[in-house]
Amino acid sequence: MNIWNRKIKELREDNDLKQKDLAKILNIQQKTYSQYELDQRKIPIDIIVNLAKFYKVTTDYILGMED
Repeated sequence: MNIWNRKIKELREDNDLKQKDLAKILNIQQKTYSQYELDQRKIPIDIIVNLAKFYKVTTDYILGMED
C-alpha cells in the first residue's frame, strides 16, 4: 500500500466519514473511492487536490512528503 492510500483512509476515519460520504463529496462512485484506498486504482491529481482542500491539508501531506 502506498502512503497516500493510508493517508486518505486515516483522514476519512479521523473525520468520521464513510467511503460513500466522501465519494458523494468528490462526485465519484463509492466503489471508485474504495479502490483508491485499497491501492487498486491510481488516484487522479484532481482528486488529491480536492481531498487536500476538503481536509484543509496540503497535497504534500497526502502524498507523504510532510507530516
